[in-house]
Amino acid sequence: MAEATKIPGVIAYFTVSDSKAATAFYEKAFGAALVDRREDDDGRSMHVHVEINGGSMFFNDPFPEHGVLAEPAKNITLHLVVDDADTWWKRAVEAGGEVVVPLDVAFWGDKYGQLKDPFGVTWGIVGPA
Repeated sequence: MAEATKIPGVIAYFTVSDSKAATAFYEKAFGAALVDRREDDDGRSMHVHVEINGGSMFFNDPFPEHGVLAEPAKNITLHLVVDDADTWWKRAVEAGGEVVVPLDVAFWGDKYGQLKDPFGVTWGIVGPA
């Protein structure tokens, strides 16, 4: 069975400047588990699949010769819904996440904060207050 038929829902798929460094960051910051990495003959990742908190995320290295560039995402935030926002937040910030919106109780009653990872991806961390 092909991978795409085994994973339900919508999956973020983006390009980062260095997929191996991104994998290491996501492992440290968010407890990511590497599921699959496919490389070309030059060692560039054509496809990386990690799981974070039960969900899948895909990314790859740039392939400028095919028009695939590593440009920071604009107007997109990946939301990570967790049971303990403080613990997840602390780990992500200690791993190098840059605080955009400090973690605090939001107007809707949950704890919420945003950070930007070293690859330009914005993350929202949300959990019970």
